[in-house]
Amino acid sequence: MPTSAPRTARERVRLELTAEIKQVARRHLADEGASALSLRAVARELGMVSSAVYRYFPSRDDLLTALIVDAYDAVGAAAEVGDDPEAATGERWFALAHAIRGWAIDHPQEYSLIYGSPVPGYRAPAGTIDPAARVAIVYLNVVADGVSAGDIARDDPSASAGERVRMPRAVRADLSALRAQAAPHVPDAVLSRAMLVWAMLFGSISFELFGHLHNIIHDFDGFFEVQMRHAGRFLVDGA
Repeated sequence: MPTSAPRTARERVRLELTAEIKQVARRHLADEGASALSLRAVARELGMVSSAVYRYFPSRDDLLTALIVDAYDAVGAAAEVGDDPEAATGERWFALAHAIRGWAIDHPQEYSLIYGSPVPGYRAPAGTIDPAARVAIVYLNVVADGVSAGDIARDDPSASAGERVRMPRAVRADLSALRAQAAPHVPDAVLSRAMLVWAMLFGSISFELFGHLHNIIHDFDGFFEVQMRHAGRFLVDGA
């Protein structure tokens, strides 16, 4: 099997300096927030002239994009490591939820960058789409496997009570596209339920990290466990 050619000294220096620029930028995110990120400020901290940093990141938005892609890849990797395909569906969900929350707690600024308020004036390029989908694909694999194994109820439990939720045609089209891309054989009722559970996960994490549970909940770990057990039951049983 052919091996890749060794990197040149110039390539190694470029990789090391790129990593250092991003490391300093992450500190600036923590101190000042994404909207205040400045290439000039990063350059000053590194002891570089601004023009040198611009050779690595032509604009603030290019640097933001690199940080966003890194964050999406990191949470995606945490989800992949946390998933055990051999476990039961409910336990896979529970482990996945904890893996994502664990990453968020360890990297609150990166979590805020990708799941918090949009950065004014920044428009994410297409190159962020695949990294952003990485964590969701792990979850959709759990859902699809659960349906295939018969662990997840395929129907809408409200239908038995004569209370079926009306699903607009446009929503069905969106779910059909999602099914074709990443959730084969998962019916609309399950996809709709799964997306609600997914929103519950990130809502719970965001409420915790952004301070919305302070002075209300004191045991964040215990509260998250209870919430995710409820969410998992709703995902699997639909009730």
